[in-house]
Amino acid sequence: MPAPRTRPPVLSELESWVPDDSGPARYVQDALAVDFDAMTDEQLFGERPTRRDHLPDPRPWAGHIAQGLVEVMAGARPAPQVLRWTTPEVYAAVARRAAVSARRGAGSTRRTVVRGVRVCEPADGVAEASAVVVDGGRVRALAFRLVGLDGRWRVEALQIG
Repeated sequence: MPAPRTRPPVLSELESWVPDDSGPARYVQDALAVDFDAMTDEQLFGERPTRRDHLPDPRPWAGHIAQGLVEVMAGARPAPQVLRWTTPEVYAAVARRAAVSARRGAGSTRRTVVRGVRVCEPADGVAEASAVVVDGGRVRALAFRLVGLDGRWRVEALQIG
């Protein structure tokens, strides 16, 4: 049997000061005017898009996150280090590549290096970046989409060539 739903009564401004016989009047806080039934947890506490003017410059940041992503995929860095900066889908793909790299064992002793990064901003709070990556003797391309969420850039899509 479900519990009955009860809500406290809303007190008027005059009722918010309740006199007490033992001393001075004490204050009783008014009820908040928030209807929690109409809002979901995602609307209340979910991620909020951030405008471009409230975000750091995407050019240096794209270079740093590209280097971190390729190091994770090469097995030189633990995957959870990029968890905060990626969506769950991107993180799953990066962690899967890291696991494959770890199973293969020690490959090249050379470090994977990002040689160049280009960034364009097609919309407010969105940046698309491409990077040239040197992995041992191979040159690869890395493309990713950054979206401003909660005051930081986050990798929303990743393509490795």
